[in-house]
Amino acid sequence: MPRKPRVADLVAYFKLEVVCGEEGLNRNITVADLYRPGLEMAGYFAYHPRERIHILGRTELTFFETLSAEDKRARMSVLCDPATPCIVVSRGLTVPNELIEEANRDGVPVLRTQLATTILQSRLTGFLEDKLAPTTTIHGVLVEIYGVGILITGGSGIGKSETALELVKRGHRLIADDAVEIRQTADNQLYGNAPELIKHLLEIRGVGIINVMTLFGAGAVRSSKRITVVVKLETWQQDREYDRLGLDEELTRIIDTDLPLVTIPVRPGRNLAVIIEVAAMNYRLKRMGYNAALQFTNKLTESLSGDLDDYE
Repeated sequence: MPRKPRVADLVAYFKLEVVCGEEGLNRNITVADLYRPGLEMAGYFAYHPRERIHILGRTELTFFETLSAEDKRARMSVLCDPATPCIVVSRGLTVPNELIEEANRDGVPVLRTQLATTILQSRLTGFLEDKLAPTTTIHGVLVEIYGVGILITGGSGIGKSETALELVKRGHRLIADDAVEIRQTADNQLYGNAPELIKHLLEIRGVGIINVMTLFGAGAVRSSKRITVVVKLETWQQDREYDRLGLDEELTRIIDTDLPLVTIPVRPGRNLAVIIEVAAMNYRLKRMGYNAALQFTNKLTESLSGDLDDYE
């Protein structure tokens, strides 16, 4: 599991100025939600979310200046909680001395940026949601076919990498081979990428490891892709009844998200790359409202109904 982001990661990524509290830069950030402590400035701390990053903008600091010296120190004393990862001051505003003193006493980092408050909130939220998203790693191959992210799974040696190679030769793009790192976003979408060590690499038994970008060019790879369909390759089983119409839509769950599952039996003579390519195109057609299997079933039902009417 990747480590949780730290305050130091925010400082490096957003180039924030560290005003004070350097000893707290290694604090972990555990939630993506941010907080503007307006009510706390007025003295109401009943539901204070201490675990969130606090942002002080022009509104909060302007109100703060209207308080008495005693209230200023009292507010900042409670605001600088040991559980608070950091406090960020936006718009390059002047940091109150009371905040610096209390932050130094409790080791709470106080950071400053020139960004406007709303822009800062948006960028911080996006960064934290990405870093704190639920993740998992799955053995498989991730490719992009006609804009559709296809995760190919199956047993070892079933032909996943060879199929991916054929798909790349047909003009599609490789994202990851062997190990696919998957993260789930806040809206339950899944995105996959390759571990840095094996990025752009493909393992072909008998040939070895090849670099797809070097052999086929930069257009044959991409770094990340949303996963929308899972294709499972399995050895053909004579006694199993496979779906021949496509009416039964299987689902598989990854983390907390259900994805359409297409099971493709593998046996000599079947062109897996073409079949998966067609599965991707068929998925796109279904999303556009056209379902060939459903139309065939409806026509068949109408035809049978007409035949019965003739007998009557």
